[in-house]
Amino acid sequence: MVNFFVLRSSKMESKLTVLGVLLLVTQILGYRPVVLIHGIMTGSGSMEMISHRIQEKHPGTIVYNVNRFESWSSLETMWHQVLEIGLDVANISSRYPEGINLIGYSQGGLIARGIVETFPNVSVSTFISLSSPQAGQYGAGFLHLVFPGLLKDSAYELFYSRVGQHTSVGNYWNDPYHQTLFESYSVFLPYLNNHIKSAKSDDFKNNLLKLKRLVLIGGPDDNVITPWQSSQFGYYNTNETVIEMKEQDIYREDRIGLRALDESGRLHVVTVPGVNHFSWHMNVSIVDDYLLPFLD
Repeated sequence: MVNFFVLRSSKMESKLTVLGVLLLVTQILGYRPVVLIHGIMTGSGSMEMISHRIQEKHPGTIVYNVNRFESWSSLETMWHQVLEIGLDVANISSRYPEGINLIGYSQGGLIARGIVETFPNVSVSTFISLSSPQAGQYGAGFLHLVFPGLLKDSAYELFYSRVGQHTSVGNYWNDPYHQTLFESYSVFLPYLNNHIKSAKSDDFKNNLLKLKRLVLIGGPDDNVITPWQSSQFGYYNTNETVIEMKEQDIYREDRIGLRALDESGRLHVVTVPGVNHFSWHMNVSIVDDYLLPFLD
């Protein structure tokens, strides 16, 4: 006759053994916790695949999937989102003095950089920007996701106004033909990129320079981030010709530390063809080939 208590004890010991192995693997490999920030008009659910894949391939990794500002609330102002999500990330970071890894997709990547630049107490080892409009946005495809009746040529009339600046998109809409209005009205991107100097300019740069690694991922078949090179700090000039990152003032003058990160081997620019904007965070191969190798 099988002794039930011996059998139960055996199962418990087996579970404890498995748990012990997982904890031991985590300690040996030393994977840092990961924080994920979703894109515009979506939510934490859209980042679940990335979360599950990281935990599958890097057993024991703790993943925090931000669930703030989901759906329509993702249109709230960028500084508000940076502050509120930043407080959460700062709280998480305080538990891990060895640092965390931060991944932001689409608008979430711009929010993530805002957090890195404005929260000196957030210790981020690797920041991965996954198809994010780091240099701004100027494209009809993106507009139609949220403002279906708005044309890109006239969008500045809305976004470069006090009303328009109450939307996240307005905060990083960068019209190459109306730069004076961009500088006059935009309260977020020109300051975050130190295009306009402020009392926080030095802090923004110094905080970004604390990163062990900055990874900028984008590709020519994105079809939403416009130009797609914005995901790597390239952008249009006044003739709508794309100027690559290294020819931009933000890099040449090292306004936020991009050149210093590059020269020290901490800037990684990754271009992946054949990926649509809505596939970056849903594609297992992207996680395996372009996210996991940078997570330690």
